[in-house]
Amino acid sequence: MEIGIIVSLFLLLLGFSNNKCCLGEIGTASSYGPPYTPTRCNGNQGDQFPLGNLFVSVSEGLWDNGAACGRRYRLKCLSGNNKPCKGGTIDVKVVDFYSKRPCPSTIVLSNDAFSAISKTQRGKINVEYIE
Repeated sequence: MEIGIIVSLFLLLLGFSNNKCCLGEIGTASSYGPPYTPTRCNGNQGDQFPLGNLFVSVSEGLWDNGAACGRRYRLKCLSGNNKPCKGGTIDVKVVDFYSKRPCPSTIVLSNDAFSAISKTQRGKINVEYIE
C-alpha cells in the first residue's frame, strides 16, 4: 500500500514539473495592413496566405534566419490599453519578416488576425504564443 502511494505521488509531481513545457511565451503584437506581398518567405505567391488571412510577420527574435517561414503559432490576447482582448485563441502562420525599424512588436499580425483577438483595430497588445 505504501509503495502505491509513493508511486502515485511521484507521478503526480512529475506531471506538475513537466507542465512547464506547455506554457507559451509572452510578447507583444500589433497589426499591419496591405500590401502583404512580396514576403520574405514566398515572394508574390498568393497561396502562401492561409484561409481567413490569419498570418503574421515576425521580429528578429523569432525570424531565425528564415527558419520561421511557415511556422504556426497559437496566439491569445492577454492585455492592453482599454481592455482590448476578445476571448479565445487563433492559429496563425508566419509568412514574413517584419523589417521596419524599430519593429513595433514581437509579432505583427495581419489586420484580420489582429481583429480576431482584439476589439481595437490598432495599437499594441500583450499576447501569449506557442508553436
